[in-house]
Amino acid sequence: MFPTPTITHWLTLSALLFSIGLYGIFTRRNAVGVLLSIEMTLNSAILNILIFNRFVASDEVDGQVLVLFIIAAAAAEAVVALAIFVSFYRHRHTLDVTQANHICDQGNSTS
Repeated sequence: MFPTPTITHWLTLSALLFSIGLYGIFTRRNAVGVLLSIEMTLNSAILNILIFNRFVASDEVDGQVLVLFIIAAAAAEAVVALAIFVSFYRHRHTLDVTQANHICDQGNSTS
């Protein structure tokens, strides 16, 4: 009933996901929004790996194994980022990324 999506359709979707993620990285002020945008760009890269694995070397599972490792690394990155956000919120009472350049107070400086 519906035509089968070709490599062009999938690459267009991946480019759209990457563009939306990149826009979110540059426009968000909230740290969680920036993290979600980074995850969206990472998912577009994962989609590209799967697309090329499917259409170029469909008999091999190398791309699928690589994607599993990337997803595991992305999950670990998200946990570390959220821990940093919690620590940042405890000290600054905000998640505004424009305040991140003021992490070290003058009174708490060790130099």
